[in-house]
Formats: sequence, structure tokens, C-alpha cells
Amino acid sequence: MILWLIAAQLAQSPCATHSALMAAAVERAAVFDLKGATTRLAEGITECPQTAVAYWYVHGLRAARDAYRFGGSPESLEPVKLAMAELESRAGEVPAAEIARVILRAASSAAQSEREEMGLLLEYALELEGKARSAGLPGAPIVSAYEVAGDLWLQVHRFDDARRAYVTAVGQAGSRRVTLGLARTASRLGDLPAACDQYRALVSGWPRTGGVPPELTEAREFLRRSECRAGSASRR
Repeated sequence: MILWLIAAQLAQSPCATHSALMAAAVERAAVFDLKGATTRLAEGITECPQTAVAYWYVHGLRAARDAYRFGGSPESLEPVKLAMAELESRAGEVPAAEIARVILRAASSAAQSEREEMGLLLEYALELEGKARSAGLPGAPIVSAYEVAGDLWLQVHRFDDARRAYVTAVGQAGSRRVTLGLARTASRLGDLPAACDQYRALVSGWPRTGGVPPELTEAREFLRRSECRAGSASRR
């Protein structure tokens, strides 16, 4: 009877749907659909602080990436500032909110090509996430700090730093985002065999229901290069 009452209370709690929404968001993020991830998370932001943290974090990452296309203008960064403010307001309830907020600060600096400031903020975010995981607590939701670090270093054309971040992310928990990042950095660094291998891994591991996002099209087009075809033939 007591166990039944506990289960009933959990089912009625504000965060009863958090796990399901997070799983759906992770599934969308895994096929590079961060917009779809935020759409799913938006269903629970008013009820559950953990869901709200995940929503504002991913929303802020998308907004910061868009702001980069506009040179990090004050107007383009307003959605990122809003996301950071929302995360700050929840830091007392959800420890991961502070990690997410610092990452968004780094993303904001990247949008303005402020590499030195971005690097310092990423270092702090990685430290926070490392401490959280060592304590058995979750790090940044949906997209880890190391994954974002790779993305941001790649964005500001620091390819060696990007590759190091992605390699570390592989050691923690590999993802298609990391595979894509390794492919792109290898290409930028002129390591075409490695780029072919990573793009090939991305294509071969793509789920049938994953759709055809621009990232998959990019991988398929790259694999049409003669260097990739020659490498594939030599393995037969």
C-alpha cells in the first residue's frame, strides 16, 4: 500500500513527464534536430525546473549559433541573454543550470569571435561538468560541455582545439555530433583519410527514421570524393 502511494505521488509530481520529454529531446538531438528537441521540451517547461533548464540551454545554443551568422550583434544575442537569465534563476534548484549558463556565455563569446574569453569560459564549464559527474550528478543536458567545446572551437576556426575536444567527448560518450565534428575538423586540417572514415561512420550508423538533415547530405557529398572512394576500395 505504501509503495503504491509513493508511486501515485510520483506520477502526479510536476516532473512526472520529465524523463519521457528528455528521451524524446535526446532522440531529436541525435539526428541534429535541436529545434525539434526544444519543441518537445517546451511541453514541460512550466511544470518542471529540470525540463526548463534543458529547454533554455538548447534554445540558447541554437540562438547563439544564429547570432554568429550576424556577427554577434547585440540584437542577435538577446535570445541568448534571455536563456542565460532563465538558467540563472533555476541554478538553486537544478545544479546543471549553472553549467548550462556558463556554456551559453562561451557560445555568446564565440558568436562575437572572442576566442580568448570563449576559451576561458569553456575551461570553467568543463571543470564544472567534470565535478558534477564525479559527484554522480548530471552535466549539461542533451549536449555535453565537451561536445559544445568542439563545436565552438570549430566555429572560430581553431581546428586543433576542436579535434582535442571532440576526442575527449568520444572518451566520455560518443555521439553523431562528435562524429560529424571529427569529420569536419579532419577535413579542415587536411587529414582526408580520417575525414572519410568519420563521414562514413556517420552515414553507416544513420537510423532509417532519422530523415535527411543537411549534415547527412554533407557527409554523403563528401564521400563522393575520389579520396574517399579510393580508401573504401582499398579496404575490400
